[in-house]
Formats: sequence, structure tokens, C-alpha cells
Amino acid sequence: MRPNPTLAELMPRSATERPTLLACRGLLKTYRKGPVSVPVLQGVDLAVRAGEMLAIIGQSGSGKSTLLHLLGTLDQPDAGEVHFEGHRIDNLPASGRDLLRNRYFGMIFQAYHLTPEMTALENVLLPAMIRYGVFSYWTQARKLKAQATAILERVGLGKRLHHKPRELSGGEMQRAAIARALMNSPKLLLADEPTGNLDQANGEGILDLLGELNQQAGLTIVMVTHDSAIAARAHRTVTLVEGRMQDAGRRAA
Repeated sequence: MRPNPTLAELMPRSATERPTLLACRGLLKTYRKGPVSVPVLQGVDLAVRAGEMLAIIGQSGSGKSTLLHLLGTLDQPDAGEVHFEGHRIDNLPASGRDLLRNRYFGMIFQAYHLTPEMTALENVLLPAMIRYGVFSYWTQARKLKAQATAILERVGLGKRLHHKPRELSGGEMQRAAIARALMNSPKLLLADEPTGNLDQANGEGILDLLGELNQQAGLTIVMVTHDSAIAARAHRTVTLVEGRMQDAGRRAA
């Protein structure tokens, strides 16, 4: 591979490959504490095709979460570019990045980030409330509530609609977080250690759900994990080593 590959060259050449949905090139990120500089990402190149389930693995502190935050425009690189559907997104204004995350990206985190005073149903409705604004939301509230209810039922929380996070188990909170991420029908799901706080049974259930969303709904998923057994469920695995990406292999989609 040439030192500065094009975004298209980052993906395998095949007539059966779907188009690239998300790509980055040359991402650099350094964190600074006073006079101390800690380089985290050192020229990361990556491309994700539509409908792919990709796992990013690496040792603790390797920059996996940092990379996911850059891909999701929650943070900005010191250098390099991020593209979504062929359009550069890392240099968008804050309002543009907010819009992108609300309408096209779904994001789930290890810490869930559910609003504690809201029920599971209300938490799932939040992205729609943000998207449509107060007036427009209330004009279609019945339809949106039915949609949110259907998503919660799909993730196994049909009987927990009106429970607040403190009344849910860890597995249920993660399912609610996934449901919230799906509310606006995203094209891309970014998942940061989605089973990190769960026991084995609940973790397996979450992975089964993500696999179903990928296989049946065609949802593109980029998942960060430190567990090679979890990564083995993905179509392809890449590894962060010393701030650079290594392709660890591909299985049949």
C-alpha cells in the first residue's frame, strides 16, 4: 500500500463489496496535560462499508474509544479527515455535527447515559424530540410513541416502558440505550464496549441483538471491544497498535 492511500484504496476491491459508508485517513490525536503530551492516534486509516459489522480491538489505553469519538464527531482530530457517505464531516460546524449524530448516527456507550428522571420510553423518545422540536414533535407524538414502543418491544423491553433507569437491570439499561440509538433510524451504529458492564448472559443477549440488527436490518455497526471473542462475531476485525491500525482479518458476511 502506498504511504498516502486514497479512501477508496482502504477497502478491498471486489465486485460484491458495498460502497464505503464511513472512512477516515491520517487521523492524529494527542492529549495534553500541562507540559506533557500523550500521542494516542498516529495516522489512523480506516474504511467501513455499508452493512458491515466491524470490531475495533486493542489493549487498554490504545485509543479505541478516542477513535470512535472522532468517527462520531464527538471530538475533532488534530489532523486527518473523517468522511461519511463521501462527505467530509470532521470539519463541520458544531450545529452540523449535532445534526449528523441525531439523524444518521446511533451511539451506545458502556455507561448507558440514560436520563435518570425519565422512563425507558421517554429516554427512547429523546432523539425524536430533539430532531423535530417541541411543536412538530407534539403534532406527531402518537406516531412517535408507537414507534418508540415498537423498538423497545423489539429489544425485549415491552413490559418495562414506564420504568426509570434505577428500576432496570444493567442488561435492560443497555437495551434501552440501544433502543434510543435506533429511534431516528440511523445508518450507522457506533458502540463503545457495549457489553463491558454486563454479565455473560446479558452480554450475549446484547451481542445477539446487534447481530440481528446488522443481518436483518442491514445496519452498519462499528464496535469497540477489548474482547477477541466478542470481536469474532464481526465480519471484520481491526486492531489498534501503537496508535496505528492493523487489519486483523475478515470472515464471510
